[in-house]
Amino acid sequence: MIKNELTIIAAASSNNIIGLDNKLVWNIPRDLKRFKALTQGHSVIMGRKTFESLPNPLPNRTNIIVTRNAEYHHDGVIVCKSIEDAISHCKNDSQPFVIGGGEIYSQTINIVDKIELTRIYKDYQGDAYFPDIPLDKFKLVGEETYEFKDNEEIKYSFLTFIKK
Repeated sequence: MIKNELTIIAAASSNNIIGLDNKLVWNIPRDLKRFKALTQGHSVIMGRKTFESLPNPLPNRTNIIVTRNAEYHHDGVIVCKSIEDAISHCKNDSQPFVIGGGEIYSQTINIVDKIELTRIYKDYQGDAYFPDIPLDKFKLVGEETYEFKDNEEIKYSFLTFIKK
């Protein structure tokens, strides 16, 4: 069995918003490229609403959906009833990723080994939230800051936290 490093990957605003109406509230191409590069070839664990916000299962990844709906089925994915069940499907993956949404992040933040967070330094309106990172359990080990100009200038950082 492979030792795996369960990792949350997320993008959140200064006020911890991660989405509105099951959609991202920003479009930062470098963040999407980073997400793809890091998760490619790994398992991605997500809630049903996050999965349904995608046009298709994410390619070149094992898509694992967590839902309480016992009747839920979709081609090309693994459906699980709990986080524990989802994690059990990742035994042979060195770095499975938890990719959202808010409820799934809240259920896993205390059990993950690593957090890859894109922090967008702006407040947004939204209805899905990223939980506060318990800084007594995690330490910041990496930070890269960028600016993106679209309709407005957006400053953001890629932050890497590991469990203490």
